[in-house]
Amino acid sequence: METDLAAAYERCRELHREHGRTYYLATRLLPAWKRRHVHALYGFTRYADEIVDRTESRPSAERAALLTAWSNRFLDGLRGEPTDDELLPAVLHTIAVFDLDLEDFEKFLRSMTMDITVTSYSTYADLLEYMEGSAAVIGTMMLPILGSSDPVAAREPARQLGFAFQLTNFIRDVAEDLERGRVYLPEEHLAEFGVTRRILQQGVATPAIKALIKAEVARAREHYALAAPGIPLLEPASQACMRTAFQLYGGILDEIEAIDYDVFGRRATVPNHRRAAVAVRSLLTRPGTPVQLAA
Repeated sequence: METDLAAAYERCRELHREHGRTYYLATRLLPAWKRRHVHALYGFTRYADEIVDRTESRPSAERAALLTAWSNRFLDGLRGEPTDDELLPAVLHTIAVFDLDLEDFEKFLRSMTMDITVTSYSTYADLLEYMEGSAAVIGTMMLPILGSSDPVAAREPARQLGFAFQLTNFIRDVAEDLERGRVYLPEEHLAEFGVTRRILQQGVATPAIKALIKAEVARAREHYALAAPGIPLLEPASQACMRTAFQLYGGILDEIEAIDYDVFGRRATVPNHRRAAVAVRSLLTRPGTPVQLAA
């Protein structure tokens, strides 16, 4: 069993390293005993996302059945039934070690199910409802692993950081999501700037689209501002990791600005030299120091 558990944690780490480049770098600043549990949560969420996104050629009903089958194996594992899944033993072990809230996992799987059939969101409130399960709960899942001097006060900032990270991804990945038939930017925001799905599909950053993206960047930064007070509340050993993740994900917004909000021309990424500098600076920052996005 221990060998299977170790292999499951390693599989989660591999998924994290392959698909979560920015966050994987940040987790390297955590103590080793915490690191594997973060990998487990990332592996769980990424694998579910892969079921949804890598089966697009199949009918929706078949994709939903695949996700349901995997979700049922997870639920069976929670009831103590043995599993031969390659990564579930790791997340089941992490849940048990930290007594994580199972409702967070239910909300997450519900949002993944939405991704199979929902391709747009009318209002920002609608998008936030989806992101509650796909992003905010990731923050609250992580909080017991990171540890906090005041878990109650840190909970809402953790949720807001989930919103901030995912909205950053949505802004950066407009073109990629369009290829999957999805538009995560709310229809009410598109309409405000005279943009339609058809205009987005042309793949040209018109002045109207740039204005839309600029507004979304500002909105994402509002979530970062709400998340910032939570990082100094984390256990000192966890602060460098989350300070780095905060700055690097927020740095993607800086890169989007630097390319004049043209999210079609190239994928906005933070240069390696800046990534390394942020990590070093975070390690050298005194625990408890307030965090904010770079000016």
